Amino acid sequence: MSPADAGRKAGTGPSPRPERSQGPEPGQRPDGKPEKPGPEREPEKPGPEREPELAQPPQRLSTGRMLRLSASAFVVLAAEPSFVLIDTAVVGHLGPLPLGALGIGGTLLSLVAMIGGFLDYGTTGRAARWFGAGQPDRAVEEGTTASVLALVLGGVAVGGGELFAGPLLRLLAGGAGPIASAAETWFRIAVLGVPGILLVLAGNGWMRGVQDTRRPVRIVLIANALSAAASPVLVYPLGMGLAGSAVANVSAQAVGGFLFLRAAHGERGRWRPRWPVLRAQLGVGRELLLREAGFQASFLTAAAVAARMGTAQVAAHQIGLELWEFSALLLDSFAIAAQSLVGAALGGGDAGQARRTAWQVARYGLGAGIVFSAVLAAGWFVIPAAFTSSAAVRHQAHLLWPYFIGLQPAAGVVFALDGVLIGAGDVGFLRTVTLVAGVGVFVPITLAALHFHWGIGGVWAGLAAFIGARLIGMLARTARGRWAVTGVVPQGA
Repeated sequence: MSPADAGRKAGTGPSPRPERSQGPEPGQRPDGKPEKPGPEREPEKPGPEREPELAQPPQRLSTGRMLRLSASAFVVLAAEPSFVLIDTAVVGHLGPLPLGALGIGGTLLSLVAMIGGFLDYGTTGRAARWFGAGQPDRAVEEGTTASVLALVLGGVAVGGGELFAGPLLRLLAGGAGPIASAAETWFRIAVLGVPGILLVLAGNGWMRGVQDTRRPVRIVLIANALSAAASPVLVYPLGMGLAGSAVANVSAQAVGGFLFLRAAHGERGRWRPRWPVLRAQLGVGRELLLREAGFQASFLTAAAVAARMGTAQVAAHQIGLELWEFSALLLDSFAIAAQSLVGAALGGGDAGQARRTAWQVARYGLGAGIVFSAVLAAGWFVIPAAFTSSAAVRHQAHLLWPYFIGLQPAAGVVFALDGVLIGAGDVGFLRTVTLVAGVGVFVPITLAALHFHWGIGGVWAGLAAFIGARLIGMLARTARGRWAVTGVVPQGA
């Protein structure tokens, strides 16, 4: 279904006002007599008639459409980390050193890819506002502009990554050695997939904005299924080892990027970016990039501290981190739905529905977090054993496990409200709260864990405090309601 068709069927906002002014209002006769009463009655009629149309459809969306969007986002978000988990399990059985190298290399790859991280969430909120305002063509334009940016930024990321791979990986690994060398081998191959990563982000962003729930699922499943099948074959029968994992990663990203690019081209949208749209996306991107910098500074510090604690610690941290990202992205499926629905409601002029959606998605996030906690508690022994045969690594994983279990419910609420505020364009606040919680809370606790020999549990205590600080800020911001600004231009633009 094209965005234009979706815009007619979604019911997420009113038609543009010029269209509503044409034709008679419900209950009026268009016979034109008498002349005077017509103009006198028209100013009174639109008010009560418009309000039910702004409020009524979103009330239906708050359950059915939100769950449908969440289910689509769940599949899309789960596909990539599912492949990464399979890849981690495949590499994990090569031994602790390749697993630790994968963790260090993957951390740097995430850092390099953050140059275009705003192409996903930033595009969703902007496209959703145009979609809610009844202008799906402008929503697609947000997507094509983001795709052009993805290609440009992806090329820059590949060049920079190849140039500085050696010194950066040695810094993360705590100096030259077997882990740093193996991580560099993996990274130099994997970084070639960054343009594909960014194209997938841009494609997911605009498709979510126009509430296209089918095509993103198909594209992501195709790409990751091919790569998941290739990884074990490349690593073991073909004897490529850790490098085979990187080749499988690049193949998935290239296929996914191509399919999203083809989908955007099929909409026949504008491919020559207009400066106002480009400037607005870069403005949102600046705030989200600073926010991402807070995340990366926190998790890079955690990875570096774990590496300095020992091989078993960094390997266990890699297992915990991959599972954390997996659960975080799944919890984020409600946030993705909130981005689209909140953006569409505000674009359509319904701030009240946007606020109701915010609290409903927070409740969903809390419930999902409780479920994940229960699953992780039940898998205390089974889950770590699936990723490593090393007793030392499993022991370290058990030390971080209580923190992993305990922070899930709070994380569910945090991720949900994160999506609400991104959909509303309140990216300036998100930047600030993330930097304060990351640099001011997570990083100091993690460094203290190294200094005072708290072990891997201290690193994960820092993560729990990071989530707690963000939770306090998010709840306060959402309750005030200042983020619910209507219109097609988000606050961050």
